[in-house]
Amino acid sequence: MDDLRVNNELLIPAAELKWKFDPSGGPGGQHANKSATRVELSWNVQMSPVLDERSRSRIRGGVEVDDRGVVSVQVGESRSQWRNRQIARRRLAAMIEEALRPPPPRRRATKPTHASKERRLASKRARSETKRMRQRPRDFD
Repeated sequence: MDDLRVNNELLIPAAELKWKFDPSGGPGGQHANKSATRVELSWNVQMSPVLDERSRSRIRGGVEVDDRGVVSVQVGESRSQWRNRQIARRRLAAMIEEALRPPPPRRRATKPTHASKERRLASKRARSETKRMRQRPRDFD
């Protein structure tokens, strides 16, 4: 297989990708019983020389990584091993690309302006006056 292109900056060498094949479950009769069509694609994030430490920590935070630092994708949707391999490559690339995407910028807290404070207090005064006017008049004896 070829190297796996994740995005413009990251290319995972084919030598770092580990493939495992098993018979897939489900219907399919004799073909399903004797053909190893289910695919498991693994990549060791912890030992990969193509990643810097910041990328490595982003991947660990955004993707399910086992205790050895390995990311795995399992595909058994198709009856064709070749098709399952293609799906697994696309899924792994999408997972890694999503994990490497930087978080959106956080909102900066701002103070309310003087005019907005005044408008808020003026509306409170108006509401208070409305409620005071609804009260029953008091006797001033």
